[in-house]
Amino acid sequence: MKGVYLQKEYRRYYPDGEIFGHLLGFTDIDDYGQEGLELAYNDWLSGIPGRKKVVKDRLGRTIAIEEQISSPEPGKDLVLSIDRGVQYLAYKELKKAVHKHKAKSGSAVVMDIKTGEIVAMVNQPAFNPNRLSGRKTKLYRNRAVTDLFEPGSTMKPITIAAALDSGKYSASTQIETGDGWMMVAGKTIKDTHANGTIDVTTVLQKSSNVGTVKIALNLPKTLLWETFYDFGFGSDTGSGFPGESAGRLVQPRRIHKIEQAALSFGYGMAVTNLQLVQAYSTLARLGKKLPVTFLKLDDSKNSTTILNINSDPGIDTSLSARSLQQVNKMMERVVQQGGTAPQAAIPGYRVAGKTGTVKKTSKQGGYTDKNYSAVFAGFAPASNPRLAMAVMIDEPANGDYYGGLVAAPTFSSVMAGALRLLNINPDDIKQPNIASKIIEKLGKQG
Repeated sequence: MKGVYLQKEYRRYYPDGEIFGHLLGFTDIDDYGQEGLELAYNDWLSGIPGRKKVVKDRLGRTIAIEEQISSPEPGKDLVLSIDRGVQYLAYKELKKAVHKHKAKSGSAVVMDIKTGEIVAMVNQPAFNPNRLSGRKTKLYRNRAVTDLFEPGSTMKPITIAAALDSGKYSASTQIETGDGWMMVAGKTIKDTHANGTIDVTTVLQKSSNVGTVKIALNLPKTLLWETFYDFGFGSDTGSGFPGESAGRLVQPRRIHKIEQAALSFGYGMAVTNLQLVQAYSTLARLGKKLPVTFLKLDDSKNSTTILNINSDPGIDTSLSARSLQQVNKMMERVVQQGGTAPQAAIPGYRVAGKTGTVKKTSKQGGYTDKNYSAVFAGFAPASNPRLAMAVMIDEPANGDYYGGLVAAPTFSSVMAGALRLLNINPDDIKQPNIASKIIEKLGKQG
């Protein structure tokens, strides 16, 4: 038809669809990044058009080139630290857990402890960036980076580490937890079970709120705030991911007795899953906090022009390596029989971690007994930590809601597969019947 012309257009195609949707994001029709890493590194990925001085006829056709003002520059490659196999496994296991527990949402992050590189990051519900029609904007956000939740008992290892470092406590110090409840400033602190008199190691293994609060209230008022801030809470990780939240950490001047008690077991603060996995990587590195990156650090295509962290030695936290080493040993007891998360165990590997079962706030104020977040964070192999992982399942609704029952199995499945995919040697092969346990685990994963 007269006046109608055709113009060839190009658009991104994402071979892995929704498995990488939240990470990569997508571009608009003009190839400008709109979400995710497409947006974060839009300038790096985009080419620069050249400029020429030309002579055109009255129909707009170029008939002569007078001068080449500038040459065009192609876009640059970007090599990510994400492992495709681990990403697929994390996506599959998280989706299975969210569906199984009829949860509202979920997220999981796997980090390389040695470098601070993100190995996998997945969310549910997900979206397919190749489907232009029917997109729902509420699905775009990367929950692992933007959504906040109270971390609950996953903060207890850091609280206990601060207590050990103060010199007032040791792993064998006896704590009287009585019948499993106590009053603090008119508020009731409860345990799920009465534990009586137990040592500090068992406080962490059994996840005793009463024991943790008694320890915390015997420490200087602002010590927990300073320690949590040292581990990265209350500030973003510096990953550069669009929309990353810094979380919430109550200001020191507002910390009174009840706030001090609540902080000790992860209430009265809010974190992202990315912050949580960075904190557990710092625990595994015995206090050395590394920057977080989505880029492959040993690839020459990722110039330091984009991210200059190749030579960053990290930041030392205020806690001693000796105290953190003791806490890491305690966390191994959490995933053994008698702990809160035996379902996080991995045949052939020593695992250290901690559960979190968090009551959510209600619209009327306070906390509700109906809605929970189930959390598990940990690392492996515990003898020489290589991978850290944090899993959060929001509002499981099929009856189970404890972190050890809902989030821990997902951690185990993903971490077991990741350790094998990345050829990380077992460190607990002396377990009885280890071969049959590994075969059983592989069978469950299909």
